[in-house]
Amino acid sequence: MKKANLLYAQSGGVTAVINATAAAVIEAARARPDAVGTVLAARHGILGALAEDLIDTAVLGPADLRALACTPGGAFGSCRFDLDPPEVNPAQYDRLFAVFAAHDIGYFLYNGGNGSMDTVAKISRAAGQRGYPVVSVGVPKTVDNDLEGTDCSPGFGSAAKYAATAMLEAGLDLAAMASRSGRAFVLEVMGRNAGWIAAATALAARNPDEPPHIILMPEVPFDDEVFLAAVEDTVRRLGYCAVTVSEGIRRADGTLLMEQEHDVKGHIQLGGAGQCIARLIHTRFGYKHHWAIPDYLQRAAGHLVSATDHAHARAVGQAAVDAALVGHDCVMPAIRRLSDEPYRWEVVPVDVAAIANLERRLPARYIRADGLHVTDAARTYLRPLIEGEVFPAFAGGVPDYPRFAMPGIACRLPPYRP
Repeated sequence: MKKANLLYAQSGGVTAVINATAAAVIEAARARPDAVGTVLAARHGILGALAEDLIDTAVLGPADLRALACTPGGAFGSCRFDLDPPEVNPAQYDRLFAVFAAHDIGYFLYNGGNGSMDTVAKISRAAGQRGYPVVSVGVPKTVDNDLEGTDCSPGFGSAAKYAATAMLEAGLDLAAMASRSGRAFVLEVMGRNAGWIAAATALAARNPDEPPHIILMPEVPFDDEVFLAAVEDTVRRLGYCAVTVSEGIRRADGTLLMEQEHDVKGHIQLGGAGQCIARLIHTRFGYKHHWAIPDYLQRAAGHLVSATDHAHARAVGQAAVDAALVGHDCVMPAIRRLSDEPYRWEVVPVDVAAIANLERRLPARYIRADGLHVTDAARTYLRPLIEGEVFPAFAGGVPDYPRFAMPGIACRLPPYRP
C-alpha cells in the first residue's frame, strides 16, 4: 500500500494502560515515515470517526508520549457504540469511508474489547465489499480479561493488581477489628459474565485463612445456603470473613442478585451485588458488615500499574502498527504465553472475525470444586500478570497526570447526520 495516514481510536471502558498502547502506536507509526504520513486519533472512538472529529497527534512531543504512557483513562476519549452491519446500514459506512478518503486514511487501528473487535470485522468486510483500500486492525484491551484468542487482555493485569491490593489491605483492617460477635466484609468488583477480576483477589492471600475467604464468580450459580454455611464456618474459626463478589453473579435460574437501571440500548447497569451479599450475611447471622464497590477505581488506578500489563499494552500497540504496515487486515495482536515460571510471552496475530463478540470465561480448572474459591492453577496463571510496578510522576503528593490540549483538525466534509 502507498504511504497513507493512520487513524487510531479508543473504545469501550478505559483502563490504566490503554494510553500506554496509544503512545506505542504513535511512536511506532512515527518511526515509519516511509509508510505512514500523519498519525490521527478519533475523539470518542468510532463516533469521532463518523463525526470527523479528528486530532493530529503531532501536537504530542516525545516527552508528552512518555507521560501519556503512564496516564490512566482514555486520552482521546472513548465510546460504547456499535456499528450496524454493513448490509443493514450502508449509509453509515458511506460516511465512514468518506471521512477516511477525505483524510487519506489507509490504516485504522481500533483499541478495545469484544464489541470493538466486531467493529473492526465489520469495517474490514465493508471495505472489502466496496474495494476501499484500508487495513483495519484490532488492538486488544479490557479489564474484564474476557477477549478470546489472547492469553490475557491489556488492562486486566493492573485492574487485578488493584483489586488484590484492595482486598489485602481491607483484610488487614478487618482482622484487626475481628470480634466474638462476628464481622464480614464484601468487595464487589467488575465482571458482568466473567469472574477474572474476582479470581485475582485470591492473590492477596498467602494461606487459606487470609482474605478473601470466599470468591463469588458469575461462572458459578449462587446458592444462598452453601454460601452462608461457608461464611458461618469461617467466622467461627477466625472471627471474621472477607468475600469477593463479581458484579454479575446469578442464581441457578439465571437471575442477577441485584440489578440497577437499563441504558437506552437495554443493557443492564450492574451494581449492588456486594450490598446484597453483605445484607444477606447480616440478616442471617447479625454480624457487623461492610461492603465496598471500587467501580471506576479498579480500572483507573494509574498509581498501581502492573509492569507486566504495561509491557503487554505497549507491545500490542507496536505489533498493531507492524501488522497494518504489512497489510494484515482484520487481525488482532494477541498475547501468547510461553511459560509460567519464568513468565515468558510473545505477541502473535489472530483473526478478528473468529473472536469478535465471544466471551472468555473462567475455565472450570480455575474454580475450586465447591465453587467458592479458585484453584492453584488459577493462581499460577494470574500471578505473573500483576508483577512489577510502573509508577507515574508525582507532584504535590498526588500523581502528576498531564492534561493535553488536543484541538481537532479542520473538517473537510459536511456535518454528519445519522
